[in-house]
Amino acid sequence: MSANVDTIRRERASILGQLPAWSWFGIWAYGILLINGSILLNDSDTYWHIITGKWILDHNALPRVDIHSFTRAGEPWISSSWLAQVLYAEAYELAGWAGPVILATLSIATTFALLTFLLGRRIPVTYAVLTAFAAFVLSVGHFLARPHALALPVMLAWASGLLSASEKREAPSFWLLPLLALWANLHGGFVFGLALVAPFAIDALWNADQSQRRPLALRWIVFGLTALTACCATPYGWESILASRKILDLGELLHTIYEWMPVNFSSFSPFEACLIVLIGGGLFCGVKLSPPRILLVLGLLHMALSHVRNIEIFALLIPLVVLAPVASQFGLHGTQLARTALPVATAATLAAILGVSTWAHTANTRFLLAASQSPAAAVDVLKDRNPGRVLNDLPFGGYLISRGVPVFIDGRAELYGEQFEMAYFRALQLKDVNVFLDLLKTYDIDAVLLTPATPAVTLLDHLDGWERVYTDEHAVLHLRKAK
Repeated sequence: MSANVDTIRRERASILGQLPAWSWFGIWAYGILLINGSILLNDSDTYWHIITGKWILDHNALPRVDIHSFTRAGEPWISSSWLAQVLYAEAYELAGWAGPVILATLSIATTFALLTFLLGRRIPVTYAVLTAFAAFVLSVGHFLARPHALALPVMLAWASGLLSASEKREAPSFWLLPLLALWANLHGGFVFGLALVAPFAIDALWNADQSQRRPLALRWIVFGLTALTACCATPYGWESILASRKILDLGELLHTIYEWMPVNFSSFSPFEACLIVLIGGGLFCGVKLSPPRILLVLGLLHMALSHVRNIEIFALLIPLVVLAPVASQFGLHGTQLARTALPVATAATLAAILGVSTWAHTANTRFLLAASQSPAAAVDVLKDRNPGRVLNDLPFGGYLISRGVPVFIDGRAELYGEQFEMAYFRALQLKDVNVFLDLLKTYDIDAVLLTPATPAVTLLDHLDGWERVYTDEHAVLHLRKAK
């Protein structure tokens, strides 16, 4: 018996010994996120993404008009994240809320394993792991079971392919284009991937000899045009590009949505710490970058400062952009361990171990969306009363959709538009009481479901014709009195 145990231990040690650093980091990221899986469900948009995916599967078609609200019912709307929504819906059907958590966790862990692998080819593995860990910490605030999480490894692979071509002073391989097409079906952020072609093309031209620049520029132009075509390789065609642009045209509204807000430095944050370290380290060590790389760094920094959600893009791509110059300037080299591929047998064994561990953990863990965004008891009362039209607070939109209640508003800002949503926010905050009263009348509202802190709650308590029928720490429900 002891001989068998010793054999098993030696085999296990052999398997673990074959794992390169990038795989260890991926395993660590997967474990950390799975154990804390509920943080991935801290967004009510996850509800309507899954419901949309179910609708696509049930109807074997893609939505072209709004299917979730009564304020925009029938108006043109396309789901540019349809593939991610279908994947989340399938995952939910298979494993409940554990399904989307596992799917998002696997994608995020793959992203950071890939980042560690790419860094480890150029710099010592210790530096690669530390850099990947810093990127993980900066990005953790946007780790959610939403379509963008499934697009992260695609974005990183696409950017790495462009960077590699740039450094080789050649045009990217057309084999990269399926990545962009996949990205275009997963998430609207693919437009950023298309925009990356230009700066990397400029970097390639800067690195090339004078005699090579003209033919190289032509090859990059051809690649850029084919990349644009790849972006249209979706069921919606070129409409996907137009739909993604609508987000950036929301003007003032973007400043009311947290992930689209600019970075706030009023309190110290990991992002500020990172910037201080990067600036201080660059000044002390005398880091030198070419003008195209400087423009790339400044462009990514501008994106991160403009919108909180772009911090993860900054964290993932900045290491790649500065990697080659820094490694060359300071004589850094990747280790053989970082370049080692994962043997098939080891990969299969590792997958089996992770699969069993995942099953064991999720079988004894209950994943739920935050109660502050899932007012189950209030909606139970609401459905019992069977009102007509419901004015809901924005955080409740996704949950109401999941319960089959047509919503006044939800997280699809591009559908509702700047004017509608700003009027909505001003009404609920009672910036103008008459605007709120007009809203109730114009949309023939029969029920109002708001968070307790919303100023309109107090007004409804004193408004003739309305009565409070339910209250808890997360939601307040008012109904119009029967005449």
